[in-house]
Amino acid sequence: MIMTSPLNTRSMTGLRVLEIGTSVAGPFATQILGDLGAEVIKIERVTGGDDTRSWAPPAWNDESVAFLSFNRNKKSLALDFKTPSGRKILERLVGTVDVLVQNLRPGALAASGFSAGRLRQLNPRLIYCEMTGFGGRGPRGNQPAYDPLLQAYAGIVSITGEEGGAPVRVPVSILDMGTAMWSVIAVQDALSQRDRTGVGCHIETSLLQTAVSWLASSLVGVLAGGSSPSRLGSGVAGVVPYGAFPTSDGHVFISAGNDAAWGRLCDALDADDLRQDGTYATNPLRAQRRERVNADVARRTRRYTIKELLARLEAHQVPCAPVRDIAEVAQDEQVLELGQLQDLPHAAIPDLRVINTPATFDGAYPPHQSAPPALGEHSAHVLRSVGATEEDIARLIADGVVTQPAHQPALADGRDLDPLPSSGHPPSTGRPLI
Repeated sequence: MIMTSPLNTRSMTGLRVLEIGTSVAGPFATQILGDLGAEVIKIERVTGGDDTRSWAPPAWNDESVAFLSFNRNKKSLALDFKTPSGRKILERLVGTVDVLVQNLRPGALAASGFSAGRLRQLNPRLIYCEMTGFGGRGPRGNQPAYDPLLQAYAGIVSITGEEGGAPVRVPVSILDMGTAMWSVIAVQDALSQRDRTGVGCHIETSLLQTAVSWLASSLVGVLAGGSSPSRLGSGVAGVVPYGAFPTSDGHVFISAGNDAAWGRLCDALDADDLRQDGTYATNPLRAQRRERVNADVARRTRRYTIKELLARLEAHQVPCAPVRDIAEVAQDEQVLELGQLQDLPHAAIPDLRVINTPATFDGAYPPHQSAPPALGEHSAHVLRSVGATEEDIARLIADGVVTQPAHQPALADGRDLDPLPSSGHPPSTGRPLI
């Protein structure tokens, strides 16, 4: 079983990140930064918090699975920064952080008094990462967007599903999560640049730009004079047979990526007649006869169970895999051996397991600092870190500017919350907090 590395060995250790985000893209980006060692402060609405807190079912002990999936290793500050006193708190927080990541509606943060220019005034060293749906300019730059909408707009939906069928989206937030990954790469590059120049940076990423980058091959094909790709179900343009084929009890995915693999597939299926068919001799010939080739292969694969077909294909070194559901994946011996599913202590979910960031360092996963937080769980702690007194905190709570739960839990590994920012920025400017 793969273990985790020591807590203080990651590249982001000692850096402070502020998240003003919701849903998937922003929270997933900062979760990765937290996995890499950063202290992440998540600012949430005082009522309801992050949208994903109410995305249920599915839920685990009444906690939204969506929220649990994207919000570990964070401290939650429930703050209304549109109020005068809340704005002062956010201004002071911005001065203590290295990175700010936000994915609010386009222009929402600027309308609250925190434009890119104002953020730079507050903290010239700040790395400010702004995530949008359509990008920061252009005729759609101010439009809000969600992953399925951008899948449709960018053309991904047009190439999924079966030919003649209804439009089908990829049922995973691939653009939200992909944009989060690009944002993390950009943040790390900007931090490296700051080490040399001492100056921060305004990063802009968008779901549309992520979609366009994922579609590079298809778009280059169009630029080269080709037509838009057609729907091929589980198939792939230019390679036949390639896709999911039926068995007597399910489906098996088969990849015959070259002519040698085609010959081995024919041997595995006892289909010497297909091997001898000159119209199937090369991949370009098979691609011209895609439907007929797939039908001929499917007639053979239906003779076997999944287990029988896999045994034949593996014996002949034909790349293959069973088509499985997610519940099977959660119990898969290979997945479990990789150690990517990890227990993480949680006050309300004793048996919580999370999915590790998919990278190991010298054989170890980055350690986790804390479970996904309750709404406002760390409000008092974060306020103290920027100089708030207990009287300040009580007044902010009474005024509804800040909320926090009744309890104050420790971090996942049993450590108490640090009294000061991990980045080492001073906790107070000497000005009154409210």
